[in-house]
Amino acid sequence: MKWDLRMAAARREVWKASDMRRLLAEHGLEISVGKMSGLWSGQPTSIRLDDLEVICAALDCGPEELLLREPRKITTVPAEAPQVDQAVGGRPAVRPVRRSGRSAPP
Repeated sequence: MKWDLRMAAARREVWKASDMRRLLAEHGLEISVGKMSGLWSGQPTSIRLDDLEVICAALDCGPEELLLREPRKITTVPAEAPQVDQAVGGRPAVRPVRRSGRSAPP
């Protein structure tokens, strides 16, 4: 996913992070200067859904304008999945795995 706050804000004539911060405060979301800088200029690692809702309300947009899919970054799943032995009831059989440095139970 790509975070696109600056473009969504520019579509509404908001050009500076300080103006965006002021707009969010008018909608009840007080953001620190550091957090606003991260939202404005970078790719945030996380964002609270409550905050996302306020940002959308302030910009009068949906989350699809702020979060853009990047399908090329998705890796494909291997065509063949490894075979799993089936136990009673159709569940996968449990296979103990010995880890190095640990002894087996008595």
